[in-house]
Amino acid sequence: MSTDTAADRRLILPDPVPDAPRVRRILSLVGWDIVPGGDGARRALWCDAPTARGEIGLFPLYLGDPRRIAGLRLDPGDDGRLGRSLDRHLDEEAIDDAALLARARDAVDRIRHAGLATDPATPAPPDAPPEPGYALVLDEPAETARKNDIQELVFLAQDENPGARVLVRAGAAGGQIKAEDVTGRVALVEGAPPVHDLLEGAVAVYAVGAALGFDAIFAGHRPCVLGAPFYAGRGLTDDRGPITRYRRPLTRAQLFAAAMIAAPLWYDPHRDRLCELEDAISAEAALARAAREDAPGYVASGLRLWKRPHVREALGQNVRFAGPTKSAAIAEKTGRRHVVWGSAPAERPALRMEDGFLRSRGLGARLVPPLSLALDDLGISYDPASESRLERLIAASTALPDAEIRRAEALIARIQTLGLSKYNVGGDMAADVTQDAILVPGQVEDDASVRLGATEVRTNLDLLRLVRAQNPDRPILYKPHPDVEAGLRAGRVPDEEARRYADGILRDADPSALLAQAAEVWTITSLMGFEALIRRVPVTCAGVPFYAGWGLTRDLATVPGRRAARPTLAGLAHAALIGYPRYHDPLSGRPCPPEVIVDRLASGDLPPAPAGLLAKLQGLRATVRSR
Repeated sequence: MSTDTAADRRLILPDPVPDAPRVRRILSLVGWDIVPGGDGARRALWCDAPTARGEIGLFPLYLGDPRRIAGLRLDPGDDGRLGRSLDRHLDEEAIDDAALLARARDAVDRIRHAGLATDPATPAPPDAPPEPGYALVLDEPAETARKNDIQELVFLAQDENPGARVLVRAGAAGGQIKAEDVTGRVALVEGAPPVHDLLEGAVAVYAVGAALGFDAIFAGHRPCVLGAPFYAGRGLTDDRGPITRYRRPLTRAQLFAAAMIAAPLWYDPHRDRLCELEDAISAEAALARAAREDAPGYVASGLRLWKRPHVREALGQNVRFAGPTKSAAIAEKTGRRHVVWGSAPAERPALRMEDGFLRSRGLGARLVPPLSLALDDLGISYDPASESRLERLIAASTALPDAEIRRAEALIARIQTLGLSKYNVGGDMAADVTQDAILVPGQVEDDASVRLGATEVRTNLDLLRLVRAQNPDRPILYKPHPDVEAGLRAGRVPDEEARRYADGILRDADPSALLAQAAEVWTITSLMGFEALIRRVPVTCAGVPFYAGWGLTRDLATVPGRRAARPTLAGLAHAALIGYPRYHDPLSGRPCPPEVIVDRLASGDLPPAPAGLLAKLQGLRATVRSR
């Protein structure tokens, strides 16, 4: 800005303001005082409003939902022409920093992977994309384009693509071409197919200045542009309209870096701060995924009473609870998604729900609510008898964009640095772990992961016998499961029995500290095996947990032949920690990415959990109220 006085930092917003609370918050974070009026205050205008010298231009930026502004681009308009700020980035600023351009390429890949776009459709269960081979015309509302121009694009698309269908897609803000305007091989795009599938199936793209024309460039198109949007005239579009001033030619990465990294202000709703584009992508991806999956609502069965309010918080208020004999029928009648907890019986195929692998700070058996849930439409992660969605994600991780692999590597590193695990119950190390020691984590013996994933070895004592038989001279350390130690679940091994095979029993040791010192881990199906893997500790599996059979573990049991892919460790972690579970931020009350949950667990910035009998009573009362 040209001056720094307090009066110059007062701003009058246009009326109405889309997503007003978010717009006000972003502006306040950069020092603007929003006022209703007054001398000396500057006036803000939306990007398509008539302008006067000194007014502030507000350019909203979207990624996941047209009703939610993910960021803003501000233009001081000191020369009386809004858009000058972005022009300066595009035409004058240096955009040749290798790290910046690498960030741009990674962000493009992550946006596409998450199904986001700068002109997103309203989140809903996605419709099937049309058969490929069409020319795509991007419609716009009257505020940004003349109807005659849109009609001219339709004629151009027909003329330049003989024999091909021509599809007209209205933007999030609406369009002008109606069903009565189209005939012959021209049709409107039906439903809301995923944006990137729609662009991928097109043989050509036509726009006046639609935001989706920008996305089309990064989908490999050279869109035909009739207007003069910021992305036109830079050697990346087929320009049919007048470009009245010099525009510097740019590469795709340079265009994206200037328009999406250098110029905007992005907002992190979980930490309530301005952030980098990468954090905005993660936040918007989590919100968009939840909106798509939750839109039909749910009918859930098989959940314990105390879990129900927390499931409703995580999946939205459109959740009904019913008994196992009624839930499937209610779901079919109402169009809701049918959900059952874990491996509970279900009359018809249903989503299976379980806790995620970064769950909480405290045990589920003590009624500590989960921060993550996994919904599996194929099976469940701990039952190797049938394929699960997690298995498919692990197998597909071999084709993940490099940017997502680097994201998983960064998440692994942060989890390791912070010493996080599934329950984060902590503990104090009584002594250093003996060099070359094998760590044997105990399990809850009646837990579903043991009942379904174990083979010959089915008890903690049997596992200790096996480890000692195959390692007669190595130190073996046994870590009982905290639920078992607390007397809440089955699986206790008497000390005299455990000491026949183990050199030490580590009750109060922090699992993360143990993994940092152990030379190897032997387990039936414990999640500590996965936590050891991501810390690069060798793991031997006597059962068939989800992480076995991919070439990353030593497997003593027979694993399903369908686990033929050979993912990297980061690919496995991406599937288990990013792709499979959903996370719920207890502070913002929103779906969030795993990085936010890692921050919450590390800081302890979580609502206090009720203890003992009080927890059970509160869980029961909350359930009764939520029905």
